Amino acid sequence: MSTAEQIPSTTEAPTMRAVRQESFGGPEVLHLAEVPRPAPGIGEVLIQVRAAGVNPTDWKHRAAPGWAGSLPLTLGWDVAGVVEAVGLGVTLFAPGDEVFGMLPYPHGVGSHAEFVVGPTRAFVRIPEGIDIVQAGALPLAALTAWQSLVDTAGVGAGQRVLVHAAAGGVGHLAVQIAKARGATVIGTASAAKHEFVRGLGADEVIDYRTEDFAEVVRDVDVVLDTIGGDYQLRSLRTLRPGGIMVSTLPRPAEGLFDRAAELGVRAELILVEADHAGMLAVAELAASGALRAEIAGVFPMSEAAAAHAAGETGRTTGKLVLTMGG
Repeated sequence: MSTAEQIPSTTEAPTMRAVRQESFGGPEVLHLAEVPRPAPGIGEVLIQVRAAGVNPTDWKHRAAPGWAGSLPLTLGWDVAGVVEAVGLGVTLFAPGDEVFGMLPYPHGVGSHAEFVVGPTRAFVRIPEGIDIVQAGALPLAALTAWQSLVDTAGVGAGQRVLVHAAAGGVGHLAVQIAKARGATVIGTASAAKHEFVRGLGADEVIDYRTEDFAEVVRDVDVVLDTIGGDYQLRSLRTLRPGGIMVSTLPRPAEGLFDRAAELGVRAELILVEADHAGMLAVAELAASGALRAEIAGVFPMSEAAAAHAAGETGRTTGKLVLTMGG
């Protein structure tokens, strides 16, 4: 008998805590579980997660099967934390670096855990002066806004931009990004949130509960839709010829593209992507003070179910964040 056969190994694979679900359903399906800790592969970094945003895509994937993968499932795409280890070929970061970014959507899911592995270029360094909760709140929502407004629509100085749900997670960051690009911004929000939206820099705010935005807004260059359905079709009517409506909802309203062609405008549907260049732009805006996430609530990872329940009310202003310390 060999020595290896005679003496059992006492080395145990490292583990971590993660917010886990074994079934789809309401927030109550979420619980803390001890799971294997990942290791970085080629071109990857292992990050000790300190904070991670909770986004609508999280509670949608929690409630029903989606694109994120099969059960059991750990949700989360936002990441802010400290590099623990690097894989072969990584030169951008070293252990101890504070970084933030977004895991590849949708299959890179898993940041609602104490550690996560992701591709190196999904992340950038956290700017000095940006705290870990702020860093955890920004990536997915800010990248969605940036890729919609800048990469897709090319928003620039002197343009008019309509942002729907301007007090929401993506919307309130989109207002700030459009303003930083020199645009005039019109936002839709409930009356109670008008002061907040104006404080972000919006030039005009419309109460969607009492006014039909499609009747009062005209000749905008860009619409950012985060609601979907009929909002997509109605938004087309607000555009000038050649304008563009970008929706973060990937399903087009019936007849959307035919109607856009009739009006001489464009309609685009976007899904956010992990993006090193986009994260560098987000980091630069945050460092300059031009971009800041409004924090609607901070929850320890043990209270992930409460964070999901708060988000599903649809009444939060800004972003919800999990911290991985408790």
